[in-house]
Amino acid sequence: MLRRSSRRAVCALAVGATAASLMGCSVPNAKAPDLREFSGAYEGPPITLEFWNGFTGGDGPYIRQMIADFEAEHPDIDIRPTTQEWGDLYQKLPAASFAGAGPDVGVIHVEQIGTMVVRNVIVPLDDLASALDLDADDFSEQVWQAGEYEGSRYGIPLDVHSLAMFYNTEHFEAAGLTEPPTDAESFREALDALQAAGYENPFWMPSLWPAHLIDLSLLWQGGGEPYSEDGGEATWGSPEGVAGLEWMRSMVDEGFSPDSVAIDSQYVAFKNGENSITWDGIWQINDLKDSGLPFAAAPIPAVGGEPAMWANSHQFVLGRHALTDADRADAAKTFIAWMSENSAEWAGAGMIPARASVREETMPGSVQEPIAEQIDAMRFLPSIPGVGAIQADTLEIAVATAMLGNAAPGAALDTEAARASAQLQANLERFGE
Repeated sequence: MLRRSSRRAVCALAVGATAASLMGCSVPNAKAPDLREFSGAYEGPPITLEFWNGFTGGDGPYIRQMIADFEAEHPDIDIRPTTQEWGDLYQKLPAASFAGAGPDVGVIHVEQIGTMVVRNVIVPLDDLASALDLDADDFSEQVWQAGEYEGSRYGIPLDVHSLAMFYNTEHFEAAGLTEPPTDAESFREALDALQAAGYENPFWMPSLWPAHLIDLSLLWQGGGEPYSEDGGEATWGSPEGVAGLEWMRSMVDEGFSPDSVAIDSQYVAFKNGENSITWDGIWQINDLKDSGLPFAAAPIPAVGGEPAMWANSHQFVLGRHALTDADRADAAKTFIAWMSENSAEWAGAGMIPARASVREETMPGSVQEPIAEQIDAMRFLPSIPGVGAIQADTLEIAVATAMLGNAAPGAALDTEAARASAQLQANLERFGE
């Protein structure tokens, strides 16, 4: 589950774990044994697979139900899940793989793929995609491409989960608003109408999490990119990036948001009916449902120009341990294939299934349906080795510095982009061709 606490833990631990591991000794690039071509099904003897994941929250029951359903259909394959916080997972994976005790199958976030490839933790899944005729036609092009690294496929997408705009439907009704805003003009008009209806601070702009995800979304909306194509430079200090962060700060300066919004405060305030709009992840859907708040969800408005929003994806990966023998490899690939094909259950966790065929089955009438309709506008971080750790140590600091009023947006971005570029270049020199 992409809970606020677990996502922060990822960022905090990744700085120490991922960055350190990238600069340390590499995991040996063990040559895989000769394995038979995957036929699309498992026909071997009874076997137990180790499955590592970070679904520690409200999404846990859904993945456990999917595992139980898989085992009922595949009595010869026993799945032994190891569930831990995402930060712990990413810290332990390289060491476990080095020791030959890593998982057969795992789920990781898409921006971790490059890191886990260069650490020799995960192995390609091209033959699985080929055997099952998996391609971009049944996935959005963005999420399908995000599972590749240097021309090989390492991830099979389970879902996409993005930022969304949540709005209080009672507040909107009181302000005479009948539709969610979709661009800069209609968003400003909505804020003005909400203030006129008595909601003094209708939109709290966070200073910390998930402020940098909002910043990235606005950068993409303006036509910018956060990193150079070769992965050696942070480019979020571009004019598009500065414009986005300036807009974020303007929400405070113009009185729509209070100043110095502490982490999670904007979400708690929304859940308590204190503000009218919040931008947060769709992983909050079930929590908001449980709260009884009258709310609806929509894509974040294209205030920067074109529709775009930060997104991530849980992707199934094949651990190096699965290559110890052909039966283990086939069983692991069978598990990944089944979980992808039968991911309708996963929509209940508040996520958007990656497969178009499953979305057609599960999204109509759901809270996340309006966001799923804009899946082609979702943007993913590139699979640059170490990018998660570097970004947590630089971009998040730049955004917080500007949002707290301690530096102008351009200056804050320039300072941290220079630090990020130095770290990216070091990784590129170490792991690049």
